[in-house]
Amino acid sequence: MYSGTQLFFIYSGLFFGALMFALVTNSVFMRFFRTFGIREGQEGVVRWAGSQKPAFGGIGFFIIFLGAFAVHGALFPKQSDPFQPELLGLLAATGLGFLMGLADDAYNTRPLLKFSTQIACGVLLVLSGTYIHVFAQEWMNYGITLLWVVGMMNSINMLDNMDGITTVTAICILACGLLSLLTGGPLVTINVVLVIGIMASLCGFLFFNWNPSRMYMGDTGSQFLGVFLAFIGIRCFWNSTGMTGAIEPWRQAVSTLIVFALPIIDTTVVTINRIARGGSPFVGGKDHTTHHLSYAGLSDAQVALVFAGLGALSFFFVFAMLNFIPVWLPWHSVVFIAYFFTLFGFLFGLTRRTKAPDTD
Repeated sequence: MYSGTQLFFIYSGLFFGALMFALVTNSVFMRFFRTFGIREGQEGVVRWAGSQKPAFGGIGFFIIFLGAFAVHGALFPKQSDPFQPELLGLLAATGLGFLMGLADDAYNTRPLLKFSTQIACGVLLVLSGTYIHVFAQEWMNYGITLLWVVGMMNSINMLDNMDGITTVTAICILACGLLSLLTGGPLVTINVVLVIGIMASLCGFLFFNWNPSRMYMGDTGSQFLGVFLAFIGIRCFWNSTGMTGAIEPWRQAVSTLIVFALPIIDTTVVTINRIARGGSPFVGGKDHTTHHLSYAGLSDAQVALVFAGLGALSFFFVFAMLNFIPVWLPWHSVVFIAYFFTLFGFLFGLTRRTKAPDTD
């Protein structure tokens, strides 16, 4: 339908159009909704920054996400089937995650309700056909999919603890997903358009979220992003195939581990440290890996740049996996897993060497 050059200009236009829309939308929100999502004074809410800032960045994400569906239908009508179960499930799951996050930002919902909603998001993806294919037993695939979705929603929520961190991490993850989509499957897909739209909305939000930030994405953004990144992780990495088209479980698992290393490591380290102190991993605190990088002497902006650099390194690894490893061998797994545990050991060791002034 379109040539490669035409697709380049179409995708570029989509990105910059969505970027401008995100900048304008967030500017309007900054002007008219200065108190939405401000919960610093409430029990159980811990923010790294001392000043109060509105948390509505996720609203722009969801608007552009829905707009991407409409744009894809207009530009690629022959490839747009609105009744695909996978797309309906994605719409339902992200919509539910968005609404739950919106309620949490506005009313500070109970943890049990939040957890139940996260499970429901995973169930919607499974029922619509989006689930991890690793085990021979389907019930095990369903179980790991639910764990993946709930874990990703909580990881992104926990990673939203300092200016720019979640934003740059999500952009890097989506860049890896876009690379996977453009090199491993049909060039024109709804997933490509969605990823481009969300990446543009994140770039537009980063203008307001970079240190010193003027707004947060809030649970509205982190819960929506968690579901969408879980979906992209399943589509582009968990269920990916090698250059030969064969299913390679080790390649699938290791590539996912590398791409999502930062949220996985931060959540794991925080959980281990809080349990070791006899606390709850679900109670907020200033004890994340990002905070300890700050305690080590980095500024907030430098911490965000470190995470951006590590995300770029993941992008390089994904590029190598997709273009230079036709057949996955055991030593490939050893090399990439060694990198993951080296990064984990560095960040975990950092939390042991630096002293947090307040870890409650």
